[in-house]
Amino acid sequence: MPSLNSSLPLAGVRVLDLSRILAGPWCGMVLADMGAEVIKVEHPGRGDDTRDWGLRVGKTETAYFNSVNRNKRSVTLDLQTPEGQQIARDLAKQCDVVLQNFKFGGIDKLGLGYEQLRKENPGLIYCSISGYDRTGPEAARPGYDLVVQGEAGLMALNGEANQPPLKFGVAAVDLFTGMYSAQAVLAALYQREKTGTGRHIEMALFDCGLMITAYYGLEALLMGEDPPRYGNSHPSIVPYGVFDAADGPLVITVGNNAQFMRFCTEVIERPDLAADERFKTNILRSANRAALLPELTAELAKRPRAALLEKLNASGIPCGEVLGLLEALNSPRATDAGLVTKQPHPVAGEVNVLAPPYRFDGERLPVRSAPPTLGEGTHDVLKSLLGLSDEKLAALKTNGVV
Repeated sequence: MPSLNSSLPLAGVRVLDLSRILAGPWCGMVLADMGAEVIKVEHPGRGDDTRDWGLRVGKTETAYFNSVNRNKRSVTLDLQTPEGQQIARDLAKQCDVVLQNFKFGGIDKLGLGYEQLRKENPGLIYCSISGYDRTGPEAARPGYDLVVQGEAGLMALNGEANQPPLKFGVAAVDLFTGMYSAQAVLAALYQREKTGTGRHIEMALFDCGLMITAYYGLEALLMGEDPPRYGNSHPSIVPYGVFDAADGPLVITVGNNAQFMRFCTEVIERPDLAADERFKTNILRSANRAALLPELTAELAKRPRAALLEKLNASGIPCGEVLGLLEALNSPRATDAGLVTKQPHPVAGEVNVLAPPYRFDGERLPVRSAPPTLGEGTHDVLKSLLGLSDEKLAALKTNGVV
């Protein structure tokens, strides 16, 4: 097993990541960030599909691939060959966790299903990610983030009221499914410490997509209809959202009645609004937003953004600029926190890699390695874990197995 001599929380845990695209690899990256040794298995020729998505980095990576595969090793195996399947089974014997998101039933045909692997590794934590409930009538349907955003009602709650249904800017269902999956793996690892036995975790994109409707979902059930869409505004807090100053947008979040009083008197100098009975409480402001918001937007549009932010901060009202993505990544806030790193790369010289968001005992968990080039760890991993000789590895490469 990997060395336990480390301050990383998951040092000593080894993960075989048979997943691809986003949800499964995101789960694997979370575990890798926390110190697990994650072995990413990819096809010898094409690798993970995301190596061909978006902007190219080096010869075998893209920005998309790099966003979800830091701190991993890449091992190439053709799982359609008997030799590749056997190597994967041998690797699974050496691992604590297996991740997979093959089409329903596909992994079993390769001899790599949970029931098949647990016979030789009863402590195995095995996480299957699919599009839909694996026990239901849609078990065989492939899962795609955008499809599930539509089916789970997420597109119906996103965007402005006068717009058609709108997807999230990122693949939110995939990302949340990856995070939920990582939480489940951690729980199973914790339980295994007490029982010694493994678990089969089954996660579905649709389940996770429905969960992230959160309070909107519960309000729809209470109302018996879809809640209104408010775009950048809040469904139940007013004023709360994006507003235009004279020279650019900013976010203002007035969270309680005392803040509203200060906002009216100290920021926009309209004490009459604070005294208006229609706006005394948040519930009243929400009910009368059509009367209140035009008054506020007119006042804010008269003032420069920097002056508004200064007054809002002085009044203790949460606020902020609306930055472009590149501005945010290059901001002192991101730089000072060490959130964007430069990592060495054998072809590109160096690449940008986002740092893990986790801090333990005041220290951010490190980027231990950049997202791997295709197959960079094949020789070392198979030689060190399985004892394959240089000659055997050369023969496997000649035959297209690795």
